[in-house]
Amino acid sequence: MKHMTKKGIVLSLIMAVAGSMGVFASGNRSGDGNAQGGGERYAIVFKSTGNPYGERMMGGFEAGIKEQGFTSIMRAPDLPTAEAQIQIIDQLIAQRVSSICIAGNDFDALQPVLNRAKNQGIKVYSLDSAVNPASRLTHVNQADSGKIGQTLIEAAYDLTGGEGEIAVLSATSQASNQNIWIDYMKKELEKPKYANLTLVKVAYGDDLRDKSVSETEGLLLSYPNLKCIIAPTTVGIAAAGKVLSDRGLQGQVFLTGLGLPSEMAEYIDNGACPYMYLWNPIDVGYLAAYVGTALARGTITGKAGDQFSAGRLGAYTVTQASDGGTEVLLGPPFKFDKANINEWKAVY
Repeated sequence: MKHMTKKGIVLSLIMAVAGSMGVFASGNRSGDGNAQGGGERYAIVFKSTGNPYGERMMGGFEAGIKEQGFTSIMRAPDLPTAEAQIQIIDQLIAQRVSSICIAGNDFDALQPVLNRAKNQGIKVYSLDSAVNPASRLTHVNQADSGKIGQTLIEAAYDLTGGEGEIAVLSATSQASNQNIWIDYMKKELEKPKYANLTLVKVAYGDDLRDKSVSETEGLLLSYPNLKCIIAPTTVGIAAAGKVLSDRGLQGQVFLTGLGLPSEMAEYIDNGACPYMYLWNPIDVGYLAAYVGTALARGTITGKAGDQFSAGRLGAYTVTQASDGGTEVLLGPPFKFDKANINEWKAVY
C-alpha cells in the first residue's frame, strides 16, 4: 500500500505517531539512544534532535523493526553536523549493530566512518538525505528528486501567476537531499515557460527554527518585491509560515514547499501557504526498517533489481539512483491544501 490516499492506513499512522512521540519524550531529544524490542539491533541516525519530521521518521523505523521482533536504536546529535554524526556512528560500531541507517548531514564527510562500519560487517545505507554511494549499500528516498524539484517550481509558477521574484529557504548548505532538489529546481527554471520567474536567493536556516525565522525576515527585507518562498524543509516552511502570518502578508508573498500537515494546517487555513507537498515520514522510516533487515539477511545486496517485501507497504525493487548509486523510492509527493489538510493534520 504505497499511496497516502489509501484511507485504511490512517489509524495505524496515528498509532505510530503516538508511539514515536512517546519514545522521544523519554530522552532521545538529548541525543541518547533508545532501544526497542529484542535480538538483533538496527540503528537509525537522523540529522539532529528536536526535529518533528525526524521524530516521526524514526518512529516509523522503530515500528518496522519492532514488528519484526528486533531492537531499534534511534540516535541524533544536538547539532546538524557531520562531526556530531561521526561520534554517534563510532559508538554504534562499538555496539556491533546489524545495520546503520543514516540521514547524512554531509554527502562526503561521513565516508571514512561509514566505511569503518562496513569493514566491521555492518550493513550501511542512507535515508532522506543521501551519503556518497561509496559509503552506502543503497538509499531510501522519499520520492524522485527530479519530480520534487519540478513540482515545487510548478507550484511557484502557479502561485505567482508565472512572474516575479522567488527565493528558496533551505536547511543546511551540506544537506544532499536539499541540494539535489534545488539543483533540479534551477534546471526546471531554465525552461522557457519560467522566463519571467527570477530566483533571487537560496537562504539556509540550518533546520533550526530561530535561524529559519531570521532568514525569512532577511529575505523579506532584502527583496521587497518577493512574491514566493519555496521551503523544501519542514522546519523552514513552518518558520516562514509564522513570519508571513505575523506580518499579515497572506496573498502578497506566497509560500509552498515540503511541510508536516500537523505544523502547517494553520498556515494553509489562513492562506499564508495555499498548498504544499510531502510524503509520509513515518512510512519513510518504516520502509528503511525493512531495507535494513533485508540487507542484514542477504535478501538484497543493494544492487539495482533486488526485490524485497516491506511489511504493510508491500513489495519494492531497488533501482538506479541519479547519483550513481542505488535507491528505494517510497512514492510520489502528495499535495496538501484546504480540501484535505484537516484530515491529515491529526495523522502526522
